[in-house]
Amino acid sequence: MKIASLKEIKTELSHYSNHELMELCLLLAKSRKENKEHLTYLLFGSEDEEAYIQSLKSKMDVEFIFINTDSFYYVKKSLRKILRELKKFIRYSKNKETEVVLLIYFCHQMKNLEPSLFQRPVLSNLFNRQLTYIEKKVGALHEDLQYDYNLELQALKGDQEE
Repeated sequence: MKIASLKEIKTELSHYSNHELMELCLLLAKSRKENKEHLTYLLFGSEDEEAYIQSLKSKMDVEFIFINTDSFYYVKKSLRKILRELKKFIRYSKNKETEVVLLIYFCHQMKNLEPSLFQRPVLSNLFNRQLTYIEKKVGALHEDLQYDYNLELQALKGDQEE
């Protein structure tokens, strides 16, 4: 089956009634968890971005509490899982500032993790890659925001060197 382009889909959807469009949305939401999560964000989370950020931060806090710190292997796997989920939720928002705020928060949480992640190169590299990624994203923001977020990044880098 050939997949239709977005233009073709948009044209076809214009022929449907509101009720039929609602049924199509519900079918999409039933098919995959990601579709349901994205639809939930669009319906409930997009109106209040600050509340969305806070809910993701609290979810991240819980996940960081339950990281198994018995082995660095488990720490690494847990951190990657948290980051993978975080990036999925960031994709729903498509807001660059939200992305920067959440990734900086992730790095703060990662830095405060016990035992220190800087003892292992794999975890340290994960942290450094996130800092580099955040620096690139900060460059696309407004100048005032760039200054504020660059100060936070410098604080994160300074803490790493201690």
